[in-house]
Amino acid sequence: MAGPNLRQRIGHGFVSRQVLAENAAIAAAQHAGGAEGFAPLDVGGQQGEAFFDFMFGELRDKPLKASDGDLAALARAMKEPPGATDADFDNTDIPAGFTYLGQFVDHDITLDLTPLSVAMEDPEMVKNFRTPGLDLDCVYGAGPGPHRFLFARAPNEAGQVVDTPKLLIGTAQASSENDDRPGQVPDLPNDLPRNAQGVALIGDHRNDENLVVAQIHLAFLKFHNAVVDHLAGSVDKSQLFAEAAKTVRWHYQWMVLHDWVERLTETGIVAKILHEGRRFYRFQTKPFMPWEFSGAAYRLGHSMVRQTYSHNRIFRTREPRLFNADLSTLFGFTNLSGNIGTAFPTLPSNWAIDWRRFFDLPPPADQSQFEFNHSRKLDAGLIEALHNLPGSEPGTATASLAFRNLKRGVQIGLPSGQDVAALMRQKIAFDPISPAEIAQGPDGAVAKDLGFDKNTPLWYYILKEASARGGGKRLGPVGTRIIAEVFIGIVQGDEGSYLSQPGWTPHLPAAVPGTFFMTDLLKFVAAAEDSANPLKGLNPVGD
Repeated sequence: MAGPNLRQRIGHGFVSRQVLAENAAIAAAQHAGGAEGFAPLDVGGQQGEAFFDFMFGELRDKPLKASDGDLAALARAMKEPPGATDADFDNTDIPAGFTYLGQFVDHDITLDLTPLSVAMEDPEMVKNFRTPGLDLDCVYGAGPGPHRFLFARAPNEAGQVVDTPKLLIGTAQASSENDDRPGQVPDLPNDLPRNAQGVALIGDHRNDENLVVAQIHLAFLKFHNAVVDHLAGSVDKSQLFAEAAKTVRWHYQWMVLHDWVERLTETGIVAKILHEGRRFYRFQTKPFMPWEFSGAAYRLGHSMVRQTYSHNRIFRTREPRLFNADLSTLFGFTNLSGNIGTAFPTLPSNWAIDWRRFFDLPPPADQSQFEFNHSRKLDAGLIEALHNLPGSEPGTATASLAFRNLKRGVQIGLPSGQDVAALMRQKIAFDPISPAEIAQGPDGAVAKDLGFDKNTPLWYYILKEASARGGGKRLGPVGTRIIAEVFIGIVQGDEGSYLSQPGWTPHLPAAVPGTFFMTDLLKFVAAAEDSANPLKGLNPVGD
């Protein structure tokens, strides 16, 4: 989710090249299609020649057509009902932290470091585009030379201050304690590094647009530093950064495929597709970003967002607390979307995240002040806050993220969910959802009245499929294949990924040797920060 002014920052060079490419391609399609803008996109000629292209090229001439009025009516119906309870709408299989890990991953695969002047000359990214990759450019930028500002400096053996292979870590400044306790929360090493204006010194500014993503980015900075310490003494100093970065990237790639993708889809699908091959996401030389992925399937994260979160013992849903942690506050305690740099020089220390509330980590013995955050179900209901986006006129169609997603799918020229399912069934067997299943629920009744039960926008189809086939806990067959094949293809298309070394498995400490999940990463970082008290790093504010 972008902050209220993120997409207005193109003029300042403050936006990823992906946004330029999306907007340029959509503008081209609208120009070709006249007033309605229904013509399918023609980006890159042969499949995969540009950053964006169609995964199902056979359907590029069959775009779903719909009026703004019909899309707005469906969007209005895509709401969690008033008084919705956590028991009814929580997805107990996916902790809430994965909502924002998914956003961090999205920023990673769409980051392009092309200079803005060059990007403007090639807005559709047809030539010299950076391929999508799980390479953590958002963390490392262009590396220790070009992006020295990302790295820590320290005295060497001769007392000279030199660049080190470690990344900079910021300090969260001392701040108020909870009302039931005296004193303050002290300074903590739990903020992104920042300049004097509060701007985060990181490889991708988008990771400072909401607090949970910012804290995940910080966890990866610390992960790299912990790996540097882990490898020190066994690797030549001149190769320490490169070897640490490779170790971090490979464990991250393995984790994305096995802890994120398989959590969304089905256990074992990574091994299955690696063995059988990708059936739908195909490219000649280098990966591209499929419109069906970026414009529909991977927008699943919007349905996972909660209205409020239990962030730590100070900012939580119940008393005692200072106040609640809702979406507005999570955006507020950043620089890109909020008040760091104006009201606050850094993140206040009382906003350091308690990871045990966001991922499956051991809870405290006394849980009287502890609440765990589950993600919301994968379904067609979005929380109220996503229907009233900041910076938009309340009550208008464009204030709704659901409408924006539906509209974007039509602008792009995405095919219907039914057409995609029919094409996929020529190669794999599955039971597609029926019009009756799409018509289920209040939103489904509206969809049926508008004819969307039989000719369904792809994003909406994937959410209804997750509800009908995955019980709201996992994706259905169409969503599963798009998500799994694209992520696997992105890793396979990277000559430097862990898949380039057959038989490689994670080797860092983990609960299950030979695996590496997000919980292992967080515990590894916490142990590196304080081996005597490894739980402190998981919950810096304390119980």
